[in-house]
Amino acid sequence: MERRSFLKLTGTSAAAIVIAPSLITQRLYADDGALYQTYEKIQLKDADGNPLKASTLTVEENYVFNFPHVATPSIMVDLGEATNKDVKLKADDGTEYIFKGGVGKKGSIVAYSAICPHQLTHPTPDDTFFQYLERKGKTLAMPDAKEAGVFLCSSHLSAFDPKDGGKRLSGPATEGLAQIVLEIDENDEIWAVGVLGPDRFHDYMDAFKPEFKKYYGNKRKAKKLVKTEAKVVTLKNFSKDIIQY
Repeated sequence: MERRSFLKLTGTSAAAIVIAPSLITQRLYADDGALYQTYEKIQLKDADGNPLKASTLTVEENYVFNFPHVATPSIMVDLGEATNKDVKLKADDGTEYIFKGGVGKKGSIVAYSAICPHQLTHPTPDDTFFQYLERKGKTLAMPDAKEAGVFLCSSHLSAFDPKDGGKRLSGPATEGLAQIVLEIDENDEIWAVGVLGPDRFHDYMDAFKPEFKKYYGNKRKAKKLVKTEAKVVTLKNFSKDIIQY
């Protein structure tokens, strides 16, 4: 199993904790905010219920799964290229946190919460304005860029860099995406174990009660934490209509 480092900041002191994310059983802090929140370790499985293997991911495909809550969508992508490492990031409230890099043999597999931090745009079974846009893609959010390779919210044209921990690149969003922390075991199987950086889960749960009733029965069921496993499907099989500008 891959080992990852996390930095715990308390005031002006810092101590490195070098363990697997799934072995952390508490919330770590940077200044006054949450740096990393552990959740129950969840195995990612394909549409047939089989463990999903890292080596089977199609490069630059959007893979959707719900984590850590039943109704909070995440997107996983094999970027095909290694991410940057030890990227220092900061949330709106001043919280500092460190993106350690992607997982997999190339360090190219990442996952992020698919809830835009601007106005909580997210994928639904009916449609989505939020997705990873492949490098050869074009977007109005970055009209002068030579290539894309970004997470994109087409609602208000915010773009985020998956290689730099979901860092905001453009648009009205003022902070980056929350990273879904992954582990890959000795059998090449993928697990979701925690969330790094600022998340909007609380605001999201308060904002979409009618949607939760439609898709999950009610808010109480939508808010439940995922247990044991999460089904993974491609975005094109999750949302009927993918809107991208």
